[in-house]
Amino acid sequence: MSKEVVNSTLFPHPFSKAYWVEAAKELKRTRVLIFAALMIALRVVLKMVSIPIGLDLRINTAFFINAYGAAVFGPVVAIVAAAISDTLGCLLFPTGVYFFPFIFIEIAGSLIFALCFYRARISSARVILSRFGIDFFVNIVLNTPLMWLYYKLVMGKYYAIVDLPRIAKNLAMFPIESVLLILFFRLVIPPTKSLGFIQSDVEKLKFTKKNVTLLIVLFVLGVAAVFGYSVYSYNTTSLSASYSSEQRYERNTAMRDIVAENADLGDATVVAVIESATPKFRDPNVTYEVAIYTVDAAELENNIAEAREADPESTYGLDTLNGYSRSPASKDDALVSVGHATIVVNNKTDELVSYVDDIE
Repeated sequence: MSKEVVNSTLFPHPFSKAYWVEAAKELKRTRVLIFAALMIALRVVLKMVSIPIGLDLRINTAFFINAYGAAVFGPVVAIVAAAISDTLGCLLFPTGVYFFPFIFIEIAGSLIFALCFYRARISSARVILSRFGIDFFVNIVLNTPLMWLYYKLVMGKYYAIVDLPRIAKNLAMFPIESVLLILFFRLVIPPTKSLGFIQSDVEKLKFTKKNVTLLIVLFVLGVAAVFGYSVYSYNTTSLSASYSSEQRYERNTAMRDIVAENADLGDATVVAVIESATPKFRDPNVTYEVAIYTVDAAELENNIAEAREADPESTYGLDTLNGYSRSPASKDDALVSVGHATIVVNNKTDELVSYVDDIE
């Protein structure tokens, strides 16, 4: 049987048909598949191994194997290997409830490594760009909506879109992991090349002024992007979305008291329901959009009776109405809508700054 002659062509970029044809051929090469199986096993094991470097920062050693394997077998095999390693990792070393969409985080990271390193002249710039792509676009941008879905659908909890501790860790690890990956490739490429797995050399894996500048510029851009989005999100995200039941009751009753003092509703029992609570960056004031209701006493008594008939231990009553969010309040026929109010309160002192309503 004749030995397969492996094409050793290097591609300047992955945007060509020839590149993807060569990457697809790796699925038919027995030696590559055996190597991929070894890399999968190492990745699964090393996911549980990390190196502490202080300030709650840890280097997950599995990313070295991920980058190395992707450089050898390319993007097509990398996608398959990532899916298998993620599934095996969840089965063998579960850290919580399995959530399928997280598999795309593993696949995206492996794909970026493969696109940067497979059949390419591996350079410090490529290493830096790959780590930035993973730490910023995968671990921060892509992971955030998946974490939000996980907390909402699986945990039944609220997840802050701007998770600053997690974001800060990824940005802090970007330059550290970039430098370590450059050193790692300088160590493993020479013997790997002699075995015919990688066609690149270590000539461009140097710490030049241009590479250091690129590292700094990307780090600053990442910090600036996160800071800008954090300010935007802070200014546009309602605080009420993360209220606990106790917090919602406390804030609703505070708004009710303000409405009672500033609106002429006679002797009616008032219920105020916060629909949004929007802060502003570097501004102590919070703007509350509040739905105002009066209570239909007869309907409330009827609802209480029905609730206790269905469940003798029911706690439904006026306190329930005062703890409502927007949707349940609009559906409870014991509440009669009489208007809305825009209330601005100093969040530090709880002093009323302004009050406007449309009650006639």
